[in-house]
Amino acid sequence: MRILCVFGRHNYGDPARGEGVEYASFLPALRALGHEVEHFESFARTGHADFAALNRALVERFASFRPDVVLTVLMMAEVWLETVALMRVAGARVINWSTDDSWKYRQFSRLIAADFDRFATTWPEAPDWYAADDIATGVLTQWGVAASALRAPKSAAQCGIDVCFIGSNYGDRAVRVERLRRAGIDVRCFGHGWPEGPVVAERMAEVFRDSRLCLNFSEGGGGAGRQIKARVFEVPGVGGALLTEATPFLERYLIPGREAAVFENDDELIGLARRLLDHPDERDAMARAGHARVAAEHTYEKRMAALLDFGGGAPPAAQPFDREAFEAAVARHRVGVAGRALRWVLATLCSAVWGPARGPRAARRLLFEASWRLAGRSTYTAAGLPGRLFYQES
Repeated sequence: MRILCVFGRHNYGDPARGEGVEYASFLPALRALGHEVEHFESFARTGHADFAALNRALVERFASFRPDVVLTVLMMAEVWLETVALMRVAGARVINWSTDDSWKYRQFSRLIAADFDRFATTWPEAPDWYAADDIATGVLTQWGVAASALRAPKSAAQCGIDVCFIGSNYGDRAVRVERLRRAGIDVRCFGHGWPEGPVVAERMAEVFRDSRLCLNFSEGGGGAGRQIKARVFEVPGVGGALLTEATPFLERYLIPGREAAVFENDDELIGLARRLLDHPDERDAMARAGHARVAAEHTYEKRMAALLDFGGGAPPAAQPFDREAFEAAVARHRVGVAGRALRWVLATLCSAVWGPARGPRAARRLLFEASWRLAGRSTYTAAGLPGRLFYQES
């Protein structure tokens, strides 16, 4: 199949944050399955003047590549629902990989999932929510690791780092890392906001494999609560020994205490780290068991093969791409005098409170919170106010 992947190369579209898991893992997995794959950048805001230009560029890529499947990872309203509908009518099946249903379901997935052929969720409770809302497109998947990245673990004696952490520095992460260091545990941190900075995907795997323990915090940004993240599978997959914060449903994928070391709080974290560093045989057995489980069950090749299996049914009959309908959507996206005035008022007020750097983003957030509650699904269309008024901040 020809598959057009629509998401960012870098986390949040920012090269300073390093390559995103979708770009680093989905593309090689799909190619390993024998598909012809192209990537369209949708996270970065530097390549287009506004979302109309972004959607127009996507339409042109769609027309030239003529994919059988479009795989999106949407942050908000960067790909209009009108664009999704037109691609489906033109013969493509459109799948979205939804990463944060544990906290975004009500404001995001619930409103737009029915517009897709499949809406993949990594939150194990979410399929019940989709069913309760009569949404037939929701399917459960999970993070994983590309089979091409699999590496057998080293022994603890062969590792050069005691404990590593790779991830952005936000929330209380720096405080928790410092507690470990004060307890005599040597921790090296990589990622956005840490002195050593981000590491590229290839180097990341090397760091995990060369560490006796690989620390993972499970909380999401913005107070999202604990979630299963890609690190849970990446670390054991590339040969690391996983030391992870407990999260709901983790035991469905890895056995705590046998395939991963799991802690509930910082006291448990310190105790587990000390024990495993002092007992390398126990650490080595856990690393081998975690790697074997991930290699057998949790590769992206398996995830993607299941997601792309439509049961042998015939693809939808293709119709010519409706350019007139697309241009009508572009017209609805234009910002008039009233829209520019609203943006100025919101940005000015929020900048007075949060400063000129954070103010426009806060204004976009306030408008979004009002929009999904009052306008619902139309928030994610060409006419949606957050995307129309706050392109750079979305």
